[in-house]
Amino acid sequence: MAEPTQLIQHIESFVDSARSPTQQAASLDAVASLLKNDVLTIEIVVKEMGMYLTTTDNIIRSRGILLLAELLTCLASKPLDNATIHSLIGFFTDRLADWKALRGALVGCLVLLRRKSNDGVVTSTDARAVAQSYLQNLQVQSLGQHDRKAFSLESLDVDFIVFVTRLKSLVFYDARLSFQSYHVILLSSSWQQGDDLVYGICEAIDGEKDPQCLMLTFHIVEVLAQLFPDPLGPLASFAGDLFDILGCYFPIHFTHPKSEDIDVKRDDLSRALMLAFSSTPLFEPFAIPLLLEKLSSALPLAKVDSLKYLSNCTLKYGVDRMEKHAEAIWASLKTAIYALPEEPILSLMSESLDGMCFQENEIAKEALILLQKLILQNNDLFLSLIVGDEDINMIINHIDSFKSYNDIPLQSKQKLHAVGCILYVAAKASISSCNRVFESFFLRLMDTLGPSVRDSSGFCFRNDNHALSEKLNFGALYLSIEVRCWVQRYDCWHRRTHIKIYL
Repeated sequence: MAEPTQLIQHIESFVDSARSPTQQAASLDAVASLLKNDVLTIEIVVKEMGMYLTTTDNIIRSRGILLLAELLTCLASKPLDNATIHSLIGFFTDRLADWKALRGALVGCLVLLRRKSNDGVVTSTDARAVAQSYLQNLQVQSLGQHDRKAFSLESLDVDFIVFVTRLKSLVFYDARLSFQSYHVILLSSSWQQGDDLVYGICEAIDGEKDPQCLMLTFHIVEVLAQLFPDPLGPLASFAGDLFDILGCYFPIHFTHPKSEDIDVKRDDLSRALMLAFSSTPLFEPFAIPLLLEKLSSALPLAKVDSLKYLSNCTLKYGVDRMEKHAEAIWASLKTAIYALPEEPILSLMSESLDGMCFQENEIAKEALILLQKLILQNNDLFLSLIVGDEDINMIINHIDSFKSYNDIPLQSKQKLHAVGCILYVAAKASISSCNRVFESFFLRLMDTLGPSVRDSSGFCFRNDNHALSEKLNFGALYLSIEVRCWVQRYDCWHRRTHIKIYL
């Protein structure tokens, strides 16, 4: 057993602010080693530290509480009994109200709540008490910029695990005494003060600007949505307020000084925000109008992000919620796709969207990806919008005005190319969409091309007696090939529509 005087010496060395960081670290290591080797128990250490944990001297008290927290960090994998854990978590929970010793209290709560089940864990009742203490005692955004930058970030990636009778938690910690200078504990669905929890998180994250803290902020919203999925639950009451906070960050403008050692990239922030946007259908009334508004932005990056977010939200929000936005989304998609540069290369030369001629146009590419998802999600609605679209039908109706490629004005080439891409994506989406596009457009294009005739049943056959006195219509040929590419793939022109085509 270690001498009490030796232990006291190490404790005094750590809490003495006049000692060098090296001396303080050596004292911490020495006590931790004694605990790991069972020379000391945590109960004995706490007893000997009594006065250092409760003294009215703010500096000594804060250093003493931090020492206890750091020792528990060193013992994270060492089994502790339930009574000890209950006593320790209760102590640190109470100290969340101690502003001068906040850092140590946060570290202590964090390490105890992250313990694995075979090492002894915090009960759901104690975890709930931590969350309540945090919400009652911490005014996160009132912390000054200096304090928020004073310590280095430690971001601990903790799995979000659902327990029926105990902890359903997400833990975040940032030793800089900023918003993430704490951990948020999201309890099981038995939490009785959900409104307070959601409101407290809204208050905590509002106005956050630090990139690393924002990564955690967006993740917390994502987990909060998992915790309260009920459309009549606590999150529903604050969905508008919470999304107002999120919406201020879209699109992500990353202006952090390059000189600072920041690992967070702009794409990381944007993806984290996108996951927060799509985390709950409760955000649909706020997110979709915002994304459609930003889709008309003059900034290309804002348009690309809007389309990516819409793709993700479309899948998460579901058919029923997205249906009322269908016409507005289709109008925005058309505008984006019609901005395609004219390209002479036909898409039949590739096997995927990435290989098509619009690969360098990121906006149009994302628009077509979104269109395909929308067709897959609500086939009838979006195919009806395509088939009934006045612009598309006008282009097809007037396609015989231009016999050769060189006769087509640049603007018309762009529109022709855009329509070709739309039909290609629509036909590619599924067998049923392929049939619909084929039946709606292909025979009209064949009539424009001219080398085929129909019988009394409407079947289209090659006319062997037809003499091609002039070149085939380029526009009709281009669109026909775009559609036929997927007709061949699905074999739907023969097995599904009973129409034989010979080119």
